[in-house]
Amino acid sequence: MKKYTVTGMSCAACQARVEKAVGKLPGVTSCSVSLLTNSLIVEGEASETTIQEAVEKAGYGFVSEENQSKTKDYQNGNRSSAGQNNRGQASFSDQETAALKKRFLHSLLFLVLLMSLSMGPMLFHFSLPTVLQYPGILALTEMLLAIIVMLINKKFFTSGFSALFHLSPNMDSLVALGSTASFLYSLGVLYGINYYLEIGNQEMAHHIGHHLYFETAAMIPTLITLGKMLESISKGRTTSALQGLMNLSPKTAVVVRDGVESTVPIEEVEVNDTFLVKPGEQIPVDGIVLSGRTAVDESALTGESIPVDKEEGAKLSAGTLNRSGFITGRAVRVGKDTSLSQIIEMVSNAAATKAPISRIADKISAVFVPFVMGVALLTFFIVLGSGAEFSSALSRGVAVLVISCPCALGLATPVAIMVGNGVGAKNGILFKTASSLEEAGKIEILALDKTGTLTNGSPIVTDISPVKEEKREVLLQLAVSIEKNSEHPLAKAIEVYGEEHHISPYPVEDFQAMTGHGVSASYQGERLFACSEGYVREHFSVEEGFLERLDSLSKEGKTNLFFVKGEEVLGAISVADSLKEDAKDAIAELKKQGIFTVMLTGDRKSTAEAIAKEAGVDLVVSEVLPDGKEKVIKRLQAYGKVAMVGDGINDAVALTRADLGIAIGAGTDVAIDAADIVLMKSKVLDIPRSIRLSRATIRNIHENLFWAFFYNVICIPLAAGFYSAVFHWNFEMNPMVGALAMSLSSVTVCLNALRLNLFSVKEAKGDRKRGIGKEKEVKLLAEFSQRGTVINNLNENKKQEEKRMEKKMNITGMMCGHCEARVKKALEAVEGVDHAEVSHESGTATVFLKKEVDNATLKAAVEKEDYVVTNIE
Repeated sequence: MKKYTVTGMSCAACQARVEKAVGKLPGVTSCSVSLLTNSLIVEGEASETTIQEAVEKAGYGFVSEENQSKTKDYQNGNRSSAGQNNRGQASFSDQETAALKKRFLHSLLFLVLLMSLSMGPMLFHFSLPTVLQYPGILALTEMLLAIIVMLINKKFFTSGFSALFHLSPNMDSLVALGSTASFLYSLGVLYGINYYLEIGNQEMAHHIGHHLYFETAAMIPTLITLGKMLESISKGRTTSALQGLMNLSPKTAVVVRDGVESTVPIEEVEVNDTFLVKPGEQIPVDGIVLSGRTAVDESALTGESIPVDKEEGAKLSAGTLNRSGFITGRAVRVGKDTSLSQIIEMVSNAAATKAPISRIADKISAVFVPFVMGVALLTFFIVLGSGAEFSSALSRGVAVLVISCPCALGLATPVAIMVGNGVGAKNGILFKTASSLEEAGKIEILALDKTGTLTNGSPIVTDISPVKEEKREVLLQLAVSIEKNSEHPLAKAIEVYGEEHHISPYPVEDFQAMTGHGVSASYQGERLFACSEGYVREHFSVEEGFLERLDSLSKEGKTNLFFVKGEEVLGAISVADSLKEDAKDAIAELKKQGIFTVMLTGDRKSTAEAIAKEAGVDLVVSEVLPDGKEKVIKRLQAYGKVAMVGDGINDAVALTRADLGIAIGAGTDVAIDAADIVLMKSKVLDIPRSIRLSRATIRNIHENLFWAFFYNVICIPLAAGFYSAVFHWNFEMNPMVGALAMSLSSVTVCLNALRLNLFSVKEAKGDRKRGIGKEKEVKLLAEFSQRGTVINNLNENKKQEEKRMEKKMNITGMMCGHCEARVKKALEAVEGVDHAEVSHESGTATVFLKKEVDNATLKAAVEKEDYVVTNIE
């Protein structure tokens, strides 16, 4: 994808013309032009030189985003240097506003003088100087003042007539034609005044002097410039979020090279450079903390207002603010690779791309200006043919030209997209394209990964179950002491729990791993054990009632670790991956929005169902591999538009397959690259918030489009005199009133879009249900409730066609999900095994065969992993 800046565009017709010119180039697969950001995005193999030639041949300026090339500034009529990055684009917008303001003030000065001469005596009854009381001299003075105003606004005339010459008229063409027609007519009247004065007919000279339209010729470009200035200011405000992000970009960094500290431009910082950050300074690049402790304000990137504590090894992001301590860091990503630069690029690209909803406006814009010119010409001849004076017919025709507004059509979608995208960025929700912002609001089914998306992704201690309550502290101290030496993920959960609760471990000796059963160690001559339920049952005496109490925890998807001191079973500690604290609320909000929720996971059924029940999702599909997730998404798409939310490499295929991919920001780069929306804060609640924002943005676009169409449909016939003819109104629109209306119509669209800045993504009161409907929901649940059938259909391979053979194995020694994974991997590595379903809770493995495999081979594969096979059926 290549991105450029196009200058000189004034309306939607210009936008359509540039798209047409570039789109037909050989090698261009697609192109998109944004009137809001003056940007051109091109996909394909066409060279930059070819694209530049096409743009300039169409009559517009071209600025390379890569080379900072100089180009003719069609906006201001001079030579300027434009930057190739987003910062340069924002600067260009500011320059455009300043130039328009200067142009308007100069025009206004001479227009006030002109209006004082032409209408002052009639409206305010004051006398003109004696020399200006002669009709010929007064008309000549008005003409000179009108010429000055028209020269100040020459951009309308050069651009407008150039577009006419290229047979692609735009809004500037309408302004130029209206103003020029008024001027030429007035010039003809001026000749008439001089003729009557020459023949001595003073009365007639004074009479036709009332038909001068020099003030109209000057008023039209002045009022349009006013509208353009207000529009530019409004457009600038719509890009405030993007500009705010760009302002976060650090300019310099303090680096240490060869033991010497020096301040260098941010562009000179390299990967692996050591940098220093004092309190109150910005983090210059993405990196990690080498030394020091501090709190970093990351609100600009994530929307979180509470500073995040950082210590050695913690990640740092460019543009965030160091609040307290002095730290030393190592640069990991610099320049365009930093998170901040990627966010800026993402927001900028989203503004530059087009939403599907804009297609209708684009089609109308392409023919709008020629249509208006035709209506104006037809109006002129009809009015003239009805017996009206030439001046009256001309006034009607000019009013039609200047009241129509193609700009409102061109801005209706992009201004709302830009503001909506900015609101998302402020809340840590990044839409990669305008299309993703639109599509989010149309989602009917949401599929979520479990680990790292709905859950925190790391096991935590959930329950402490001592056999005797008075031994609780002894149980905890033993557990922390023995598990501190283990590398197992479940052991880490207990170690973390001990640190959080300040439990001091005692020094153990002779630490040993009991493969498949747990670990053991010695303390003060007594043997300690951390082991599975099976090992406890086999080697120790324990109350049956205690084990029955723990069964309920197992059914909730928790893993029970038993702890024994000598011969005494002290109790068990349950460990599980916990649901994120906002997951339940997020699912509830999604349901209020009418969205059907599905949880996809590779975890075993009991664990998945426990998490799904707690979260409140509508459907859980468990024990699916990465390619299986993609096939589930494909099946769900038969019922409606599907979004997939994930965070890992194994979710990338499903994210791509879904109608909309949503990546959790803390996930892998692969998942983020494959997604359409990135949730920077990794909050589940940001999923319904992104949908809510999308719906609000689309609603705003509909309002803008309605106003743009309504304005033109109502005002063009009004200016043409259609309503006067039908309803016998005594009304004739002055072209100056039409020019003012045209100026304000685009401003109205921009101001309406700016209302989105007041929208709260957290407010769920206004949510409306838009889902797949009850009938489809019942069918979907019915299909997926047949678990075996679904899995067979999803794994579209030979196992559907072959006769399935199964063998059930009883295995001892498995104590957790990690053990299950080892046994599963060992069995599936055996030739002839299709797949295996393993459960440490029941101590079984069901093996599905593609061909006959003898029991000895299966047994050997399992016992090679140090587990014991007691029986094979």
